[in-house]
Amino acid sequence: MPADTLEQRARRALDAVHDPELDEPITDLGFVRSVEAGPDHRLTVHLRLPTSFCSPNFAYLMASDAKDALAALPDATAVTVLLDDHHDSDLINRGLAADAGYRGTFGAEAENDLEELRMIFRRKAHTAAMERALSELLRQDPALTEERLGDVVLGDLPDTAATRALLLRREAAGLGTDPAAPVLVDDDGHPYPPGEIPLRLRFARSVRRSIDGNAHFCRGLLRTRYPDSAPDQTPRAEDTTLVSPCKEPQ
Repeated sequence: MPADTLEQRARRALDAVHDPELDEPITDLGFVRSVEAGPDHRLTVHLRLPTSFCSPNFAYLMASDAKDALAALPDATAVTVLLDDHHDSDLINRGLAADAGYRGTFGAEAENDLEELRMIFRRKAHTAAMERALSELLRQDPALTEERLGDVVLGDLPDTAATRALLLRREAAGLGTDPAAPVLVDDDGHPYPPGEIPLRLRFARSVRRSIDGNAHFCRGLLRTRYPDSAPDQTPRAEDTTLVSPCKEPQ
């Protein structure tokens, strides 16, 4: 079996880079425009986004995370990440090339620390993952009611993709993954009072639907802006159940 090329390893490394708002790998979303490895093992990666006015802090976060992921490859001698066709492309690309960091790149415009922003979206991703896992459990066990979800602990969840995703999101949000830990918790890992559980589940469901809807919409925008991006996008199961924002349900 032939050895993996540096370009193949680079693409796999980029699988770990997520859009912070959509909570999906940039590779699945089609945001990776190209990956090129030179004969001297210098990597050059071009990224593209659904619009030219995507939030600059999100754009910087993804580009910076992509550079970090690629720089960790042991045989990459140098890494260049370029953001294409964004209104702040020049600024972001200069900052990345100089390793200036978020504040060094945006200066006074960088009001909030990047890690604070990252944690906000990690918590939203955890909330959505929590809802997916619990809703899956409700579908599998007709005898289980929403009011009893406060008694469900991580060890009660089946070994499914939704459960594995929840465990990863808990780790990213700084929460424990002890099998005895309750599933339905707030941002600090504290369980909710029994009387609040149905309301909290509905809130989590609204967060999850917002993330899924935004991901569906952004994928469509990317395909409209870059028609050649469609083959680069990994299909989502959620897309088959979402209604286009331009259409009313039949």
